[in-house]
Amino acid sequence: MSDQIDPAKHLQQVLVQLLPLWPDTSPQLHYQNCWQLLVAVVLSAQCTDDQVNKVSPQLFACWPTPADLGSADFDQVATVIHSTGFFRNKAANIIALSRQIADQYGGQVPEQLSTLLSLPGVGRKTANLVVSACFDQPGIIVDTHVLRICYRLGLGDGKQADRTERLLADILEPAQYTAASHALNRHGKFVCLARKPTCNACVIRLLCPSVQA
Repeated sequence: MSDQIDPAKHLQQVLVQLLPLWPDTSPQLHYQNCWQLLVAVVLSAQCTDDQVNKVSPQLFACWPTPADLGSADFDQVATVIHSTGFFRNKAANIIALSRQIADQYGGQVPEQLSTLLSLPGVGRKTANLVVSACFDQPGIIVDTHVLRICYRLGLGDGKQADRTERLLADILEPAQYTAASHALNRHGKFVCLARKPTCNACVIRLLCPSVQA
C-alpha cells in the first residue's frame, strides 16, 4: 500500500460503505448442520458455491451422517462430487475428516479452531467460516474473493491468504471479523470481479487505488 494511505483508516472507510451494502453474514452454501457445512466448504475450494449447492443434496442423501460418509466407498463419493473439481483429493479429504469426526468427536464438529485445522483438507478459511457460522466465534474468512479485493484495495499481496488474514486481524476488532469478511467476499464475488470488475457501479471506487488500472 502507498505510504500516503493508512491501512487501518483505509479499511474502515471501505467497510463503512460495504457493511450496509452486504449485511448478510450467513454462508451462501446450503447446509443443515455443522458437519454438512464443513464438508461443503471443503468442496468449495476452486469451485463456486452454486456448483457445490447442486452437488451436496445428493452427497448428503447418500451419506447422511459423518459415520456414513466416513465409511463410504471412495469411487462412489468421487463420482458424486466429480463436478466440483479436484474430486479425488476432495473425496479422500471429506471421507477422512468425516471418519475422524465420527470416531474421535462423537459425530460432532469440534468448536476449537486448532482442532478443526487438524482435520484432513481443512485450512484456515474453512475453519474460520465454520467457527463463525456454527459457534458464533469471530473468524476472518480469506477466500479468493477477499484475497483479490484486498489486493486491489492495497491490503495484502493478493497471493498469501495467511498474510492477508493477519493484516486484517491487526486492523479489525474481533467483533468485526465475520461481518467484514462476508462484506468483502460478496463485493468481490458480485462487483469486484476477477476478470472484469464493474468499477463504474462500485460504491468504493473512490477509495480504490486500482480503479484507474
